[in-house]
Amino acid sequence: MRNKFLYIFLIAFSSACSSLVAQNSKKVIQLTGIIITKDSLHPVAYAHILVKRTSRETLTDFSGYFSLVVTLGDTLGFYCDGYKSEMYILADTLSQSSYSLIQTMERVSKIEPIIISRWPTYEQFKYAFENMKVPEGDMENAKKNLNRMQVDNSVEYRADASLNYKWQQDQYKSRLYYAGQLPPNNLLNPIAWAQFIKAWRNGDLKIEK
Repeated sequence: MRNKFLYIFLIAFSSACSSLVAQNSKKVIQLTGIIITKDSLHPVAYAHILVKRTSRETLTDFSGYFSLVVTLGDTLGFYCDGYKSEMYILADTLSQSSYSLIQTMERVSKIEPIIISRWPTYEQFKYAFENMKVPEGDMENAKKNLNRMQVDNSVEYRADASLNYKWQQDQYKSRLYYAGQLPPNNLLNPIAWAQFIKAWRNGDLKIEK
């Protein structure tokens, strides 16, 4: 009885191994292709290609091109927002190590844009704007912020610790950017010299006394 169960177990194990070997022995090929629209033949960018019952997937680039490793007999799914999903079964009789595919996708019905407006008509907006009540204190704050004297005085404020630290870090990053090389020198810049000569001829360079 024990030998009978062992015999059945060996047969089942051999069948499973044979099935696994047959599955892994499928020919692997490099699949490349391009996805285009069915109506205008424009490339479909960033479409999703998925190999069914596997974890293999990829995306098309901006020109609709993709490249993916597949096996013979795989079923491919093509998905993209705004397009109808497509399926493609790779033939199991291919003999080449690579295969190219041109897949078309059909656009779904276009959705008209929806414009959301708080006021349905201009007259209602005008009435609401003219009769709007400004909260107390906001008008005074607005006048205070627009006070010319305070705006002029704000320019005289000196940089605090945080602004000084930011300036120092910017200088440090600038030195790192040109590490190992000489920083640009406008003394040898022909464009800068041309601008200098032009300004000198036009009389823009004057010495203030």
